[in-house]
Amino acid sequence: MTAPSQQMIFGLHPLMEAIDAGREISKVLLRKGLAGDMYRELLVSLRKHDIPSQVVPVEKLNRITRKNHQGVIAFVSPVEYVRIENLIPSLFENGENPFIIICEGITDTRNAGAIARTAECAGAHAILLPTKGSAMISADAVKTSAGALNHIAVCRTDNLRSTLVFLKNSGLKIIAATEKARDIYHQVDLTGPAALLLGAEDAGIPAEYLRMADVAVKIPVKGHVSSLNVSAAAAVLMYEMVKQNH
Repeated sequence: MTAPSQQMIFGLHPLMEAIDAGREISKVLLRKGLAGDMYRELLVSLRKHDIPSQVVPVEKLNRITRKNHQGVIAFVSPVEYVRIENLIPSLFENGENPFIIICEGITDTRNAGAIARTAECAGAHAILLPTKGSAMISADAVKTSAGALNHIAVCRTDNLRSTLVFLKNSGLKIIAATEKARDIYHQVDLTGPAALLLGAEDAGIPAEYLRMADVAVKIPVKGHVSSLNVSAAAAVLMYEMVKQNH
């Protein structure tokens, strides 16, 4: 069940009007079997505005709301999304070293909010979220971030691999946080333009993205619990990056 704090839009026409009016949409759920000219027009608009969508059974839509959704439910974003392709060049033009946090596979909104809070405090320029398999930025995430999500750029990508290629080609060092790493985080050079890549607590960072990393680091664990919460690990690594860059 969607949290009541998440504002939603129902129906093809209202959603098209909202997109045309410039409303920020986090995600769209579409009933399986939808067809027609208006539906095709909506798909074109979603692609044009980089709005993630998912085709789902009608039962899922009915579980979310009892209103007449007409096969379309859109979640309104409480934050404005920024294109990473525009942000990175502007940071370099302003004489800054880009400092980006990538949350891959982190589905818990509280973790996402906590990471954003630390990122904003540490001076990171942006949080980057893949559109699939990552937490949706909701009002709850903004609340957990203590409002930080209103002060840090939020970017999204539907193809993390190509975005990582873009970041590497732009001169950013990809730093992967993984318990599989051989190097301890404070023994590695983390200076300069960089993107910190974080993965899900259970599965970690997928192998294809790990292979793209320039550096892989781990945080030593001496207790009985095998790993830190991802937001705690993110805080440790972000402030090591801050320390090394000052």
